[in-house]
Amino acid sequence: MKILRTPDHRFDNLKGYPFAPKYTEIETQDGSNLRIHHIDEGSKGNPLLLCMHGQPVWSYLYSKMIPHLVEGGIRVIAPDLPGYGKSDKPAARENYSYQNQVDWMTQWLISNDLKNVSFFGQDWGGLIGLRMVANEPDRFEKVS
Repeated sequence: MKILRTPDHRFDNLKGYPFAPKYTEIETQDGSNLRIHHIDEGSKGNPLLLCMHGQPVWSYLYSKMIPHLVEGGIRVIAPDLPGYGKSDKPAARENYSYQNQVDWMTQWLISNDLKNVSFFGQDWGGLIGLRMVANEPDRFEKVS
């Protein structure tokens, strides 16, 4: 699979997005490496909220909410779905199937060993996230 990557410097000094990038590499069905970006804010011991965006946005969608949630004692993780934001972008349109997104994000969830997760999803992120909950129910404790 041909994969495109937006250079990191394209996101430098982005107003209202002061979050340190975190990346996880997963292997796609054809053996390609796909880099998925996420932000992880708040203390690791705090309750965990996974916020997944929909189309056509990215984790920037949650940039104004995250500081308030962290201030309230929540750890927030917000990934960029493959094809969006700081995550890699498969070049071919046919790679953007619902099943691929579910598979990739489930691998991402497992790779990051996230547990006791409360899930919040917007638009397509909600549909993908609900399948992640179905695939890995023991990792989740709440769905919003």
